[in-house]
This record gives sequence, C-alpha cells and structure tokens, in this order.
Amino acid sequence: MVSENLSTAGALRYASFQVVSIMTTTGFATADYELWPVLSQMLLLSLMFFGGMVGSTGGGMKQVRILLMFKQAYRELYQLIHPRALTALKLDDKNVPKETLGGIWGFLFLYITISAAATLLMTALDVDIITAASTVISAMANVGPALGSAGPAENFAFVPLAGKWVLILCMLIGRLEIYTVIVLFIPLFWKK
Repeated sequence: MVSENLSTAGALRYASFQVVSIMTTTGFATADYELWPVLSQMLLLSLMFFGGMVGSTGGGMKQVRILLMFKQAYRELYQLIHPRALTALKLDDKNVPKETLGGIWGFLFLYITISAAATLLMTALDVDIITAASTVISAMANVGPALGSAGPAENFAFVPLAGKWVLILCMLIGRLEIYTVIVLFIPLFWKK
C-alpha cells in the first residue's frame, strides 16, 4: 500500500480510487488512508454511510434517499417562509408521495438507531470508539475496510467473537435493506 507523500496527480488518483472502491463496496484499498488528514478519513466514512446509487448492489443509505431528504428539508424551509404555498416534492418530474418520504425517514431512523446500538455493543466489547463506529458503518454498508484497528492496512481478526456476530448482523441488515430483516421479527408477519 502506498502511503508516502505523492504529487497532486498521484494523490488525486489514490483518492479517486478509494472513493470509487468505497462507493461501489468492492473493499479494495491501494493506500493507507489512515495516514491521510482526518478530514479525508471523515469524508470516506461519510461516503460509506451514503452508499451507492439506487439499483446498485452497493450498500449504505443510497443516494436517492439522501437527495429526497434534502429536497424534503428544503421544502419544509420553503413552507416556513411561504406557509400558504402548495408545494410538491418531485423526482424526475414525478411527484413523490408522502408515504414514500415517510418510508425514507423511517429507514434513516432505523439505520441510525441500529448503527448507534451496534456501535455501543462494540464499545461494550472494549473496542475503541473510532474502530467501533467505523466497523459498524462499514458492515452496514458492506464496504470492507474501516478506520482505526480495522483500517485498510489491518483486518478484523482482533474483533471478539461477540463483536463479529454484531458485525455479521449489521452486514445482513445493511445488505437486505433493514425493513426486510426487521419485518421478520414482527409477530404479525408470521400470522396468516
């Protein structure tokens, strides 16, 4: 792995590769990004959370959900300024139903709640907070390398067995889009 000082072109090439690797969840690392500035590490961690495009097999929240949440937030601010205005939220010139937006906000709530709970469980297993949070986000988004002790130059071997089960559950929940897994634990689902 490359970690020495690079030219601007070389740095852009390694940064671009890491961004594409994280967004597509390939799990490859050609540079030890833990040696990069903290801002760069946080941007990569944010990209893990945001994930890929809708329809892709990449994990994370998916870009269209993030876009719709920003549009909804803008619409709410617009409504505060112009309370009598009738506004519709559109995506590709099509109205987005309120039910869809509610589902997205519910998805975000569950994603953050599960991530926070799993991070707490990992820290209870004596994993440092940076490693715990980044491994959980990496597992939920099915990315691969994380930060801290599970960075691109390390692996997950140090994680206690219980922590590995937490991360496995996070990977399943993230890959199967949360609602699919959560509904299995609702008794009403199993009744005919």
